[in-house]
Amino acid sequence: MINNTSYKVWMTIILTFLFLPSCITEDVPEDSPQGNFEALWQIIDTKYCFLDYKNKEYGLDWDEVYRRYKNRLTGDMTNKQLFQVLAEMLEELRDGHVNLVASHETSQYREWYDSYPANFVDTIQRIYLGKEYAIAGGIKYRILEDNIGYLYYGSFSSSIGESNLDAILDELSICDGLILDVRNNGGGLLTLADRLAARFTNEKRLSGYISYKTGPGHNDFSSPEPIYVEPATDRVRWQKPVAVLTNRRSYSSTNDFVAKMKIMPQAIIIGDKTGGGSGLPFSSELPNGWSVRFSASPMYDPDMQHLEFGIEPDFKVDMTSGDMHKGLDTIIETARKQLKEMIQ
Repeated sequence: MINNTSYKVWMTIILTFLFLPSCITEDVPEDSPQGNFEALWQIIDTKYCFLDYKNKEYGLDWDEVYRRYKNRLTGDMTNKQLFQVLAEMLEELRDGHVNLVASHETSQYREWYDSYPANFVDTIQRIYLGKEYAIAGGIKYRILEDNIGYLYYGSFSSSIGESNLDAILDELSICDGLILDVRNNGGGLLTLADRLAARFTNEKRLSGYISYKTGPGHNDFSSPEPIYVEPATDRVRWQKPVAVLTNRRSYSSTNDFVAKMKIMPQAIIIGDKTGGGSGLPFSSELPNGWSVRFSASPMYDPDMQHLEFGIEPDFKVDMTSGDMHKGLDTIIETARKQLKEMIQ
C-alpha cells in the first residue's frame, strides 16, 4: 500500500516527466563559427527541397558534407574565413539560386551560368531594335523588315500594365509572327509573368504543379497542386505563331513564364536552357545576421518533371562567332526562319 508521502513523491516524478517536454525550448545556435555553421547546415537539411533529388542525380550526401566542412572550423577564424567555408559548403548543392548574404559579400554558384555561353549581346540586339523602337512599360518592341514583331522584356521587375499589353499587341497585330525575347531576364514579379502569359491562350490550360514543404524530412512534401494559365478576358490576345527566346540567364519568374509558354500550341522556345529557379523563395537568418535564400517549393511541368533546374528549348541554338562578326544574332535569325515555316 502506498502511503501519502510516497504518493506525493511518485506524483511529483510523474508530473515532472509529463510536463518536462513543454518546458524545454529548442536550442538556439550561438553566434560563433560553430553555431553559424550548425544553423546553416540545419536550415538546408530541413528546408531545402532537392537534397534527395541531388543524392540520386550525383550522389550528394548532406551528412557527409556536414562532417567534412565541420572539420574546417576553428574558434578564432575571421568572418571572411567563415563566409568562405559556408559558401563553399553551399556550392556542394550545385544550385545557382542558393545564396548566402552578408554585408560584405553574396555567395553564388557561378558554374550555374558561367559554364554556358552568354547567347546575348546587347550591342547586336540594338541593331535589331534600331532607333525607331517603341517602349511601353518595361517592354521594347518594333516590327522587323520581314513583318515579324520583335518584343524584348528584360526584367519582370519592370512593370507592365494590361493597357500597355493591349497597346503593344494591337500595334503588332499586323505582323505574321512574334519574337518574344526574355534572354537575360533574371525574373521579378510572378504576377507580371502570368499577366504576359495570359495573352497567349484562349482557354484555361494546365501548366504544371507545385508542392510545399510540410516537415523537416527530405521527402516531406504536400501532394502536387495543379497550376493553370487562364486567358486574359476582354483583352487583346495573340493568336499567331510566337517564338520565345531564352538563355541561361532567363531564370526565376522568367523560368515560370517560359514553362507556361511551352504548353501553348502556337509557341516555340528557341535558344539555350533556362536558368531555372522556379517556385516560392525562402530565406532564413543565421545567428550573426547573415541570411540564406533559396527556392522552397518545387514546381513541375505537366509531366511532373522538375522545373527548378531549367527548361530545355524546342530548338537549341547558340550564337555563333561568325554571325556576331556580321552583327547578326543567331538566335533571332533562327526564330525568324522557324516562324516563317510555321506561317506557311
